Amino acid sequence: MRKHPLALAVGVSALIVGVFALVFMTMGKNPEKSLFSDKVGVIEIIATITDSRKINRDLKAFRLDDSIKAVVIRIDSPGGGAAASQEIFSEVKRLARAKPVVCSMGAVAASGGYYIASACSKIVANPSTMTGSIGVIISFPDLKELFDKLGIKMQTVKSGALKGTGDISRPLNPAERAMLQAAIDDTHAQFVKDVAETRKMPLARVQDLATGGIYTGRMAKNLGLVDTLGGFETAVKMAADMAGIKDTPQLMRPESAKKNWVDRMFEEKAEWLIQRIKLELYGRGLDYRWQID
Repeated sequence: MRKHPLALAVGVSALIVGVFALVFMTMGKNPEKSLFSDKVGVIEIIATITDSRKINRDLKAFRLDDSIKAVVIRIDSPGGGAAASQEIFSEVKRLARAKPVVCSMGAVAASGGYYIASACSKIVANPSTMTGSIGVIISFPDLKELFDKLGIKMQTVKSGALKGTGDISRPLNPAERAMLQAAIDDTHAQFVKDVAETRKMPLARVQDLATGGIYTGRMAKNLGLVDTLGGFETAVKMAADMAGIKDTPQLMRPESAKKNWVDRMFEEKAEWLIQRIKLELYGRGLDYRWQID
């Protein structure tokens, strides 16, 4: 018996309506999974900062995605390379001009980690978070005594008096130390100026705080370096409120964060190895980094 085309169309339409009804009923039980709920992006900055490219790609993608109404940046880092930290800071600033950005500090968000956090619209820290450490550092070993004991001598040919600064076979001379100190002072001034501007604090006030010293989250809040005490959920709620999101937002992570943990582990180890090789080949630059010697 041949089915009437109209009856077939009605049947298909009813099936489609039924599927949509089922989907919406399911999503209603879990608003976070709703396809149409407003989204808050989540980006993590973990461990030592050595390269900005991947993080900046994710920041840019979230900035251009109109479905993402706000972003939470989770920082658990002692800082790292000065240039990489500055590049991420600049991209976060660009993102914050487009939509609300809230920093959620983990156990540590110091030096370059704080530099990046300062570009966010708001900063949330745990009371015991280690933050601050607004300063610059460069260090390398002096192995002269060890080389002398082993009978190792370095033969160096260079084009200028300051070329070869940081040679591990000898200590710094006064001219080299003065050159490095000038570079550190200038880089430190850039750090202080950026924090003062983004946190809307007097420059002199930030200069007083920028001793390289560490502050707990509670201390940092009292000093004006942090806005609110709380954890990740506090930061998500703040971001949602700032974006005018009424319901529970859907949390969105970058595509790279959706890979399984094995792939991510190998990628992170490979990236770490590449950075170590670059460090050995080209030498260490200035760091915005909190360290315990």
